[in-house]
Amino acid sequence: MDAVDTLGVVESRSIAAGAILADGMVKAAQVELVRAATVCSGRYLILVSGDRQAVGTAVAFAQDSGRPLAGGFVISNVAPQLIAALKKGEPAGPGEAIGVVECRTVASGLSAADKALKRAFVRLCRLVTGQGILGKSYFVLSGDVASVEQACAAAKESLGRDCIETAVMPRPDAAVVRALTRT
Repeated sequence: MDAVDTLGVVESRSIAAGAILADGMVKAAQVELVRAATVCSGRYLILVSGDRQAVGTAVAFAQDSGRPLAGGFVISNVAPQLIAALKKGEPAGPGEAIGVVECRTVASGLSAADKALKRAFVRLCRLVTGQGILGKSYFVLSGDVASVEQACAAAKESLGRDCIETAVMPRPDAAVVRALTRT
């Protein structure tokens, strides 16, 4: 089996259809179901990982299903931290800077997080994908100030109009770090 370096994202316009699609996707190809959950506005988000061919097959299954989709795409050569953060975030180190990037959509947020991780030496502490925030997404990065600034700039550039706001806190209070990174 090839390396697990690809993420598949499918957003169903129906929760019930999303559940059926998630089941069909993992049966159609050898992929790992990273997340399957509701997002705002009655949609259902499905994230799968695996090698490029398997993920492509799973996403194509959903796209060809005839079920109503808000979108579906594949991100290849994804940063390993991105998939790990979708499962469980990494804690910020003591005294590290924190960056927060807020995105208009889940899809744009996933892509921007991947770009940020590839641009600078930072950790992805938390990634929130649409739950309770009207289908938006945001992520929290940590590292030294220069690296967090560089990663946030890469995310902002990648997002374009899908960037709502970015913020870098050079020396955040420990309580703020806990609040931002708590999963």
